[in-house]
Order: sequence, then C-alpha cells, then structure tokens
Amino acid sequence: MTSTVASASGMDARTSSRAEHPKRRGRISSTTWAVIGFTAPLAIYMAIFYIAPLIQNISMSFHRFTRRTFITGDAPFVGLDIYKEVIASPDFWTTLAQTMTFTVLSIIFQYAIGLALAVFFNQNFKLSAVLRGAFLVPWLLPPMISGTIWQWMMDADSGVFNKVLGLFGVDPIWWLQGTNSLWAVIIANIWLGIPFNLVILYSGLQNINVDLYEAASLDGCNAWQRFWHITFPLLRPVTMITLLLGFVYTLKVVDIIWIMTKGGGTSRTLATWAYEMAFGKGNSSVIRYSEASVVGTVLIIIALVFAFVYLWAQRKEEN
Repeated sequence: MTSTVASASGMDARTSSRAEHPKRRGRISSTTWAVIGFTAPLAIYMAIFYIAPLIQNISMSFHRFTRRTFITGDAPFVGLDIYKEVIASPDFWTTLAQTMTFTVLSIIFQYAIGLALAVFFNQNFKLSAVLRGAFLVPWLLPPMISGTIWQWMMDADSGVFNKVLGLFGVDPIWWLQGTNSLWAVIIANIWLGIPFNLVILYSGLQNINVDLYEAASLDGCNAWQRFWHITFPLLRPVTMITLLLGFVYTLKVVDIIWIMTKGGGTSRTLATWAYEMAFGKGNSSVIRYSEASVVGTVLIIIALVFAFVYLWAQRKEEN
C-alpha cells in the first residue's frame, strides 16, 4: 500500500514537472532581457546612422537623380549606367591614382614614424610620459584647426616653409597648388596620423614579455636583431589592425584636404570628388547626386576588399 502511494506520488511529480517544462522553456530569462537591453541601443544606432544611409547611397547610385527628382523621389532607375559613365571618365582613373598615392604614402610614413616613436618611448626614460602626451596634440586638435595651421605654414607668400627655404636661397614653392598640392596634404595627413599609430603600437609593445629581450641579449643579439626577430614579429597582429584602420580612415579623408586645397590641383581624392559632386563645391559647379553615390560605393568596395584581405591574413596567421 505504501509503495503504491509512493509510486503514484512520484508519477504525479514527474507529470507536473513535464507539464511545467514547456512553460519554463518558453519564458525569456532575465539574463536574455539584459543582453537585449544593452545591445538594442547599439543596434538601433547602427541601423539609423550606418545601415540606412548605406542602403540609400547604393539605391541612389542606380537611379538618375537631379535637384527635382531628389526632392520628389521619382528618379528613374538606370541600373549600372552611371557606374559605366563614372568609370569611363578619365577623371576617375586620375583621381583613383591620386587617392592610392595619398593613402599608401600616408600609411607608410605614419606607421614607420609611429613605430619608431613607440620603440623610443618604450624605454621608459625620464619625462617619457610627458613627451608621449605632447605627441597626442595633433590627434586632439579638430581637423579644421589643423588644416588651417598647415595652410598658413605652406602659404607661398608668408608661410613658414618658404621662409625657412628662403634662408638657403630656395625660391618660394607653391605648396597648395598644382602638382605640389598632393604632397602638401600628404605631409599634413602624416602629421595627423602619427599619434594614432604611436598609441596603438606602444600598447602592443607593452604586452611583449621583457624576458625575451633579456634572453636575446644573453645570446649576443644587438638592438637591431632584437627588434627584427622579437619586436616586429610579435607586433604583427597589432600592425595588421593598425594598418587596416589607418587605411580605412585615410581613404575617406575629406576635411584636411578640403581646408588646405579644396581638392584642387593633384590633391583631389575619391572622397573629395564625391563631396564636390554631391554639393556642387570646388571644381564642380553642377550637383550630381548619383555620380557622387557611385564614387561613395566604390570607396566602400575598396575598404571591404582590404578588410577581407585583413581577415584572410589574420586567419592564416592563426593557422
């Protein structure tokens, strides 16, 4: 009798637990709600300020927009016609070459100088923290102020550059016009990008075990050998992400170029060209929304290509 009652009560308990189980499984836990609460603002922000403008930009590149159709929204669909027109234009290939020159040279010198400074400050000598903080000033200044300063320094009549060159008998150089304008904006952009490379690479150096350097010194390695065989290989992951972020940032630079030269001469890049066409500024007096969207899409594609190259290199490094 007792065993029968016990077995019956056990069956009732199992039955009730099975009945309650679906209810528990369909209920969202407090942890899940916390995750949704924290990620929702970011997801909404990304959707409004990144995904929606991106979709709009791609859509505009497939429609023929004018001032009227931009307001009315009845721009005709033309497919890839605008892409063909932009790519067939000689200005596109000239601007693309100038963009690559501006981007590649800026990244090379930013990284090289930033790495040299990071290794230098990694010695932790007296006042190293103060000097390292001073190198962050270009990074903290608004681009408008930085561009105005460089524009003044490179002025052909009263600029500091020509004043110094005049002491050595060199004739004034028109830095902000003609073929020299590209080199002028490259110099300014290198100055702006050095602090970013310095901070990231310095952080990477802090994670390298100092015992490796001591062991290499005991084996008779000099400073260059320690750098080439220890520092540089161990900085490779940091180097890859630094170069990728530097490439994406430099590819879309508009402010410093526009303030200094307004995209004139050889300083026009794809980013400034798109700005000219979208707002009728600089050398372009006609607003061309669709062509500007095509150039913007090309910039996105170039950035994505290098992002995939980075992911491939990172996966190869992990393997």
